[in-house]
Amino acid sequence: MKPVIALVGRPNVGKSTLFNRLTKSRDAIVADFAGLTRDRHYGNGRQGRHEYIVVDTGGFEPDASAGIYREMAKQTQQAVAEADVVFFVVDARAGVSAQDHDIAKYLRRLSKPCILIANKAEGMVEGVQLAEFYELGLGAVVPVSAAHGQGIRGLVDAAFGLLEIPEPDEEDGAQESPDVIKLAVAGRPNVGKSTLINTWLGEERLVAFDMPGTTRDAISVPFERNGQKFELIDTAGLRRKGRVFEAIEKFSVVKTLQAIESSDVVLLLLDATQGVTDQDAHIAGYVLESGRAVVIAVNKWDAVDDYQRQLLERSIESRLSFLKFASLHFISAKKRQGLGPLWASIVQAYKAANCKMPTPVLTRLLLEAVQFQSPQRAGMFRPKLRYAHQGGMNPPVIVIHGNSLEHVTAAYKRFLEGRFRKEFDLVGTPLRIEMKTSHNPFKEGDGA
Repeated sequence: MKPVIALVGRPNVGKSTLFNRLTKSRDAIVADFAGLTRDRHYGNGRQGRHEYIVVDTGGFEPDASAGIYREMAKQTQQAVAEADVVFFVVDARAGVSAQDHDIAKYLRRLSKPCILIANKAEGMVEGVQLAEFYELGLGAVVPVSAAHGQGIRGLVDAAFGLLEIPEPDEEDGAQESPDVIKLAVAGRPNVGKSTLINTWLGEERLVAFDMPGTTRDAISVPFERNGQKFELIDTAGLRRKGRVFEAIEKFSVVKTLQAIESSDVVLLLLDATQGVTDQDAHIAGYVLESGRAVVIAVNKWDAVDDYQRQLLERSIESRLSFLKFASLHFISAKKRQGLGPLWASIVQAYKAANCKMPTPVLTRLLLEAVQFQSPQRAGMFRPKLRYAHQGGMNPPVIVIHGNSLEHVTAAYKRFLEGRFRKEFDLVGTPLRIEMKTSHNPFKEGDGA
């Protein structure tokens, strides 16, 4: 799983600027969920072949006793607990403050890998002006300038060196058994994830044992059902075998992101008594963005009446319309109702995500679709679709070649997607269609 980096420091030291540098985007995921402060951000970063998750926290006051500062401190402490390595950011120009000492004291007690970062250090002489930060007792000071991008690459390299994470091997994916389906159970707190997992592992007598992952407290549980091997990637905070399975105290966005990234199929669990909330829509959007196969299950279906069921079905159709390709199941984890068909849809979604689509079949379907309905003309140009081939799996990618394809409308792409889905029975997986226009050597007027 991706390692987690938490940014910690007092207000106005440049944590958010550093966050944007590490994620290379200002459009990083914003976890505006209940129980989380609005200035707590989550984003994905990549350097070389290494990927990681960055958590940006609010200004940290470890001893805050009341108000919003106390809540910010609690959220920062949770982020630090989830992280594999902590970036403690200080202001190189303002110098050491009493608050910096308090934060350093808190981090030293945790004995967690930590890198002390002196931000805003552009143009400063490292040996003289940064010497005072050594009194924080966190080792060497790493000078950077988040605003100018200085020292960022070395900072990430230092983090991975601290974690002793080896260089990813391109053949690692090929060494894994293709018969094992990695399943992530995702959803907001108290929707019944733990109850469902306990039902699977306990009542169905499944083979289970703990496999700690790379990231702290990330646990995967291999098990087998009807001859099919699965690997459950948990987001509900499973404890070691022999202990009570329980949900983590607060909703962990980090665990959900890691589980989704590491899975083949995501089971999105909704609560029938709560309806489709903003949190559900955020998680569903991230699943779609990640390109993972997905199955939707509505838990506690036995706890609502007919009128509530109708409202819920309409809510799912409107708020999760972008997941209309996913199978929808109504279950009761507590009463063990509807779980059999759920497993069938999970296997079906996995097979659809890894479906092989021959080029002759794709091209035939494309030409038949064009014959049935031609793409709309754009001015003096009419897109001409010539042939198609598969460009990837999990999610499936179909690459279409031709001329003037930049004028193909979104509606026509959806029309093509529907025909491809019907032919290959692509239920439960996103399908991406890419258009590649052939280059015209005479377009630039070279022959004139």
